[in-house]
Amino acid sequence: MQQIISDVLPGSPAERVGLSKGDVLLSINGEPVIDLVDYEHLTASERLTLEIQKCDGACEQIELEKDDYEPLGLSFATSLMDKMRTCKNHCVFCFIDQMPKGGRSSLHVKDDDWRMSFVMGNYVTLTNLDDRELDRVIRRRVSPLYVSLHASDPDVRRSMMKNPHAGDIVPQLKRLAEAGLQFHLQIVLCPGLNDGDVLRRSIEDMLALYPHAQSLAVVPVGLTKHREGLTPLRVFTRDEAGSLIDEIEALQQKLLQKIGTRYVFLADEWYTLCGRSLPAYDDYEGFPQIENGVGLLRLFEGEMQYALEEREPLKKPKRFLMAGGTSAHDFFAESYKQLLPYGITIDTRAIKNHFFGESVTVGGLVTGGDLVEQLKGEDFGRALLIPRAMLKADEELFLDGMRLSDAEKTLGTRIIPVATGEDLVEIVFSE
Repeated sequence: MQQIISDVLPGSPAERVGLSKGDVLLSINGEPVIDLVDYEHLTASERLTLEIQKCDGACEQIELEKDDYEPLGLSFATSLMDKMRTCKNHCVFCFIDQMPKGGRSSLHVKDDDWRMSFVMGNYVTLTNLDDRELDRVIRRRVSPLYVSLHASDPDVRRSMMKNPHAGDIVPQLKRLAEAGLQFHLQIVLCPGLNDGDVLRRSIEDMLALYPHAQSLAVVPVGLTKHREGLTPLRVFTRDEAGSLIDEIEALQQKLLQKIGTRYVFLADEWYTLCGRSLPAYDDYEGFPQIENGVGLLRLFEGEMQYALEEREPLKKPKRFLMAGGTSAHDFFAESYKQLLPYGITIDTRAIKNHFFGESVTVGGLVTGGDLVEQLKGEDFGRALLIPRAMLKADEELFLDGMRLSDAEKTLGTRIIPVATGEDLVEIVFSE
């Protein structure tokens, strides 16, 4: 495997031994470098032997010493040093299959890359790992991973994911556990497919792998209005959500007594769906499943409360408008009342999702078009606040391709993205 060096960090060990942009990294300590995981693992040592092909075609072996875990200082064309591995499944609940035409092109890409699971916390199915690749995961000590389980019953998992290899998940996870690696799990719950007894079996099978299987999140299936030709599915009802909460919370108490953790955590949407109060901040046990939206609301509120501890009331009052999804509107409207004694008012607006369909209720999936359409003529006060999750991670771009600056121009106000509770407090006090 050849890795072309795209940049060398000034002052780094790589620069000190004469490596340059355009050189090719052939191996480290005699091992080929397939991707970022290999590179990070092999360069962690103090002493390295690099096999390099120079720009003029000459091959050299370079010995170097550096501090333990000191970065070598090389950059490559892609962050993974390899192509992204795409999904081979055809899950009946796949959100990307329910995307309307248009919007950002990246939203139509199905990735299922265990390396992104390790680096970014993405959830992956492991269905595109053969035994050789699983051996490399173990050899490189890749931990923790974030794994989409959905069902431990092999027949149910194969049926839901429409992949004959999907039934191998429990043996795969057992191999990881036996090697001492850790992983977090998620289940996207679909009515009549993997709930009820199937869910209970899944929980029981994963508990058998604890503590290597560190936590399990249960997330309700998300359905858009764009499901033509797809497997018929429905969302959970209010009563079904309440029954699930009752069952899981009872199980949590038993597990807390038995193994010292609640282990199974429910996404916030279950509680907002049936109008139940969210668990307390400490009940989320450090928020191991925050990427799944498990405890996201309580974490935001806790960050806001922490940031308010050192604040004094303002001499002149301020008012803002905050727009988000429909599911968490009541929670935020109540939570923002804690700002009133400081002279800050945040009015809230729930944006209905016409782009994906009104069954999609989370703020992070609100588009610029829906935001503009439903907020025209509003009094925004000092500014309009929106969740940072509405925008692309590295660009001020909504899901439908609208730019933040265009939304500001149309609405005639500044729009300020808010990432965390602390971020919110800093913005409203300093703005």
